[in-house]
Amino acid sequence: MVLMLQRERPRVVVKADLLPSVTVASTIGMAGIPIGWLWAQLAPGRKAIITSAGTPTPFELASWHSFDALVIFALLLLGAGVFIGALTWLLRERRGPVVMFAAVAGSLLSGWLAMLMGKAFLGDTYTITEPPKIGDVITLAPEIATTWVIIVQPLAVAVVYALLAAWNGRDDLGRRLA
Repeated sequence: MVLMLQRERPRVVVKADLLPSVTVASTIGMAGIPIGWLWAQLAPGRKAIITSAGTPTPFELASWHSFDALVIFALLLLGAGVFIGALTWLLRERRGPVVMFAAVAGSLLSGWLAMLMGKAFLGDTYTITEPPKIGDVITLAPEIATTWVIIVQPLAVAVVYALLAAWNGRDDLGRRLA
């Protein structure tokens, strides 16, 4: 006769994880500042020529730099999301869905802040000091064409954290240090 002992399954800790979750979300949100600065340093400007209408028209190949700026921003967010997802998992005492949700929410805030700060860090770099003449070649500031790109970082955080949780295999996700 085999005697089976029943173990009580650990429950999700919500109340104890709320305050640390706010800290996690706000700390991750601040990661948008260096991401925005790095994007402002890496994103290429677009060369344009002033037409007879007085408006800048990008050169044919330079118009691809809009895509380049968007992809650079997306890759920066993806890298930050993978790093933040793994780093959040290392908070062993706080593992669980509450902290995962906080990390995803903080990453969404981080992406939004990175987009705002990236434009701010460009500052006066691409400002035209004097009115251009017809035929002048100017450099236009890089821009992020769509705001949907900010979901890259929270998606990466959620995928990395969920993969690490699935890989863990312990009922309590390893929260107990013993």
